[in-house]
Amino acid sequence: MVGLAQNTQTKLTLYFDGSCPLCLAEMRLLEHKDKAGLLKFEDITDSNFSEQAHGVLCEVAMKSIKGKTNTGELLDGIQVFARAYELVGMKNLAHFLAAPSLQGPLSWAYLKFAKYRHTFSKLFGPIALRLVNVYVQRKRP
Repeated sequence: MVGLAQNTQTKLTLYFDGSCPLCLAEMRLLEHKDKAGLLKFEDITDSNFSEQAHGVLCEVAMKSIKGKTNTGELLDGIQVFARAYELVGMKNLAHFLAAPSLQGPLSWAYLKFAKYRHTFSKLFGPIALRLVNVYVQRKRP
């Protein structure tokens, strides 16, 4: 499971749907890549999640992943992934997702995916989680 430890140097908090196996696989991969501890993960479906404490409404975050920087800037969708990938050293993917000319098409595609993620997750989520877990286990020092 994704760690929820507090970190004073957190640069980005990701608010994700913990009931979605594809989302869990992505967060697990990011957590593994986050060697510097710059990311924090908040499962918005957890019964202990507080909308008031985080300033993030679950109903809104269920439509598209949300993120919050350490300066309080709110990010949405593709912006969240671009920032997270940059922070964990996946610079090429981060630059691709942040390319101004691709923002429109990528944002549209992500919103379509997010709307139907549970359907995709039923089909591909279990295998994605297994693959990420195998990858993480093989990459441990």
